[in-house]
Amino acid sequence: MKTKLVVAGLMLTVVLFQLLNSCRHEIPHDYCKTNPIQLTATSSGATLNQSNGAINATATGGLAFKYSLNDGPFQDTGYFPGLAASANYVVIAKNTWGCYDTAIVTVNAINPCSGVTITVNTTKTDATLGQSNGAITASATGGSGFTYSINGTTFQSSGTFSGLAAGNYTVTAKSSAGCTGTAQVTIGTINPCSGVTVVVTTTKVDPTTGQSNGSITASATGGTGFTYSINGTTFQSSGTFTGLAAGSYTVTAKNSNGCTGTAQVVLGVNNPCSGVTITVTLTKVDPTSGQSNGSITASATGGTGFTYSLNNGAYQTSGTFTGLAAGSYTVTAKSSAGCLGTAQTTLTASNPCTNTSITVTNAVVNYTPCTTPATGKITVTATGSSGYTYNINNGAYQASNVFSGLNAGTYTIGVKDLNGCTKTASATVGTAASGPLFAAVKNIINTRCSGSGCHMNGSSAAGYNFDNDCSIVTQWSKINSSSVTGSSMPKSPQPKLTTAEKQAITNWINAGHTYSN
Repeated sequence: MKTKLVVAGLMLTVVLFQLLNSCRHEIPHDYCKTNPIQLTATSSGATLNQSNGAINATATGGLAFKYSLNDGPFQDTGYFPGLAASANYVVIAKNTWGCYDTAIVTVNAINPCSGVTITVNTTKTDATLGQSNGAITASATGGSGFTYSINGTTFQSSGTFSGLAAGNYTVTAKSSAGCTGTAQVTIGTINPCSGVTVVVTTTKVDPTTGQSNGSITASATGGTGFTYSINGTTFQSSGTFTGLAAGSYTVTAKNSNGCTGTAQVVLGVNNPCSGVTITVTLTKVDPTSGQSNGSITASATGGTGFTYSLNNGAYQTSGTFTGLAAGSYTVTAKSSAGCLGTAQTTLTASNPCTNTSITVTNAVVNYTPCTTPATGKITVTATGSSGYTYNINNGAYQASNVFSGLNAGTYTIGVKDLNGCTKTASATVGTAASGPLFAAVKNIINTRCSGSGCHMNGSSAAGYNFDNDCSIVTQWSKINSSSVTGSSMPKSPQPKLTTAEKQAITNWINAGHTYSN
C-alpha cells in the first residue's frame, strides 16, 4: 500500500511540473519584473597564494533555483569552494520561470603570515682547514611545524646541516602556515695545526754496496695517531721503511689532525767486504782420458756462510763439483756478506791403464766327447788390478770368471778391470782320452769290421758308421745285438768274435757304454 502511495506522489509531481512549465510560457514577459529574484551571496577569504576560498549564494522569489559562477554550468547548489582570492566573481541565480539575478562577489586574500615574525636561531661548528666537517644547527620561533632549508635547498624536518666547508650560508625556517624567516651564518676555518710542531726522529741502516737492503725507522712527537710516508708515498701506520738503496730520503709524519713534520735522511754505502780477503783452496781429481769423471773440491776462509760457483755458474752450498772433463776451471767462493774470492785449476786427462799390468791364467777342463751339454770348461784368474769382468771370443763381459759347456778348441779370453783396462789370453780346450773299456771296443770294431756292409772307413750302413766315436756310443745296442747276442757281425770273410772279444763288449755295456768307461 505504501509503495503505491509513493508512485502516486511521483506521478502527481510530474504532472504539476508539466503544468507549471506550460504555464511559464504563458506568463507575460514582464512577469520577472513584477516578481523579481533576490540573490544574496557571501564569501570566505582565500589564503594568500592558495585556492581555499568559497562563495555561498542563496536566492528567493521562485522555485527550483540553479546557480552559475562566472558563466559556468548551472548547478543545484549555490556553494562554490576552492577559489583563489579575486574581486571578479559573478554569481547568477535562475528559477524555473527563467527569472534570474546576478551578484558580484569578492573573495578576499588572507595572509596567515601578516603580523607574524619567524625568528631563526643558529649554532655552528667551524670546519677544519681544507675539510668539510663544519655544521649548523637551526631552531625557529613564531610558529609551529617548522622545516628548514640551507642556501635554497629542499626543506627538511631537521634543523641540522653537517658536512659543510668554510663559507657563508643562509638558513631558512618555514612554519606549517608557510611563514618564513632566515638567518645568515658564516662557517669559519679551524687550523688544528696552529701552534703545533711535529718533530720527526729517525734512525738508519746504510745499504750494502750495490744492494737495496738499507732501512729508515721514524718516530714523531707533537700529536697522536701518527702515520708515515717516505718521499711522498702513501702514508702507513709503521714508521719503518726497508729495502732502500743508497740515496736521499724525506720522511713525513702526520698526526691524527693532519699536522705534519719532516726529516731528511741520507743513506750511505756500507761495503762489508772492505779489508776482507777470501782465500779459496782447491783439490782435484783428474778425469780419465776421454771421460768426464774428474772433480774439484773447494773450501774458503775469510768469512762465513760460503757458497760456490764454477766458471760463473749458479752458486751452490757444496764446494764439490763432479763430472768434469779435462780443462781449465775457475771456482768462486762467496760469503754470506757477498765477499768474493777465486782460484783456478786445470784438470789433465790421465790413462788409468798406463801403470796397470793384468796377468791372466786359465785352468782348463778338457772336452769329453759324446756328452750333452759339452763338458769343456775354462776358469780365468787375473791379477794386477781389481773389479774384473770377463769375456770369451770378444763376447759380452760378465762378472763370472768361469766359461763352461765348451767343445774342444782354442778360445780367446778377455779381462777388464774397474778402470776399463783390458788383457787377453788364449786357452785351448782339448779332447779328453777315452776310457779303457771304450778303447777296447773301438779297437775290436776297427780290426773286425771291414769289407762290404761294414760301418767303417767312410761306409755308412743303415745310416751310420763307426768312424765317429760317438756313433759307437750311440749304437751300443746294435753292436750288442749284431755281434754278442747275435752273429750277423762281423761279416765274412771275418770270423765271428771270440769269447774274449764278446766279453770286452759286454763289460763296456755293463759299465754304462760311454766314451769315458
